Amino acid sequence: MVFESARASTIKSSPSMAVSMAAKAMRAKGEPVIDLSLGEPDFDTPAHIVEAAVDAMKRGITRYTAPDGLPELREAIVRKLKRENGLDYAPDEISIGNGAKQILFNAFLGTLEPGDEVVVPAPYWVSYTDIVILHGGVPKIVACGVEDDFKITPERLEAAITPKTRWFLFNSPSNPTGAIYSADELKALGEVLARHPRVAIMSDEIYEHIVCGNVPFTSFANACPDLRDRTLLINGVSKAYAMTGWRLGYAAGPKSLTKVLNKMQSQSTTCPSSITQVAAVAALNGPQDFVTTAVAEYKARGELVTKGFGAIPGLEVRAPEGAFYLFPKCAAHVGRTAPDGTVIANDTALAAYLLAEGKVATVPGAAFGVEPYIRLSFATSRDNLTLAIDRIADALARLR
Repeated sequence: MVFESARASTIKSSPSMAVSMAAKAMRAKGEPVIDLSLGEPDFDTPAHIVEAAVDAMKRGITRYTAPDGLPELREAIVRKLKRENGLDYAPDEISIGNGAKQILFNAFLGTLEPGDEVVVPAPYWVSYTDIVILHGGVPKIVACGVEDDFKITPERLEAAITPKTRWFLFNSPSNPTGAIYSADELKALGEVLARHPRVAIMSDEIYEHIVCGNVPFTSFANACPDLRDRTLLINGVSKAYAMTGWRLGYAAGPKSLTKVLNKMQSQSTTCPSSITQVAAVAALNGPQDFVTTAVAEYKARGELVTKGFGAIPGLEVRAPEGAFYLFPKCAAHVGRTAPDGTVIANDTALAAYLLAEGKVATVPGAAFGVEPYIRLSFATSRDNLTLAIDRIADALARLR
């Protein structure tokens, strides 16, 4: 019996998660794999956040909440947006989900008609296009090369918009490239979007705190306040507070849109975990020194990997401006031959070779819509990163 629907068969499993699971399986067999595939902070969740969750359980805050979450969490998000971004939102303009990924699901589930197009600059986060496809949409991929710092230009955005365009979806700071759109660049994109009133904007800002270079983070809503009534900001606590497993994302947008997201939530998971919601309140309202310390460490790691991988022949490295990823071009190694005679046909084959022979897990650029690149997460210790640099250098040197 075939269980998978035609709709489900049009998408793939998350490539980055698949690589990470393969790395974990190898480690379980005793192989000393270094996993640079998954974008997950290696720090523990700060103690005051954990304590807030424990206290919530002891106080019996273990039941359903409303689909849009606890009032105190929505108020904490409103305060955060005002305090850190200078943005004014009301609690009923906030939606809360089980991670930012569910926010994306809810938004597309609730707004896309069959055949609606979503403009997505490439490189893009691995799940964007599949989530669009799963909900009946058509990803309109716009290739953005290194010559444009992997960012979409106003001209390319204009050319990509058609009468079927429903959303423009982008990520800054970017996963996988680390690129950050400046305020002026966002304003220029906003000028294009202002001419197309049917197009809504989804700005994924989950990495906003992790800035490694000289370009400051600017929220799209700051740069383009006139587009507020059709902009959905996506964020969460996973990256900034090392809370990936807690599963809490949120969105801010016009009430008419968040109402749709909350309705979708009510018919799927009902609500995020009440315990996680209390923990998120503690994260947003509590001391922020962890974020400052973690970002300083990410910056140091970013400098380490930029220098280390940049010194490896055949890798073209661009220093990341934000997030915690390096995205080197590896064209010089495509077409070479491994010691066992296997030809490295593309970046997917190269990532497989690095895992099998170098014992380092990476994600091929093809998963992000561009080739030939590999993505390496530097959300791990400096010792691991130093060892990974040595292993990859050695593995690449063995190609002929």
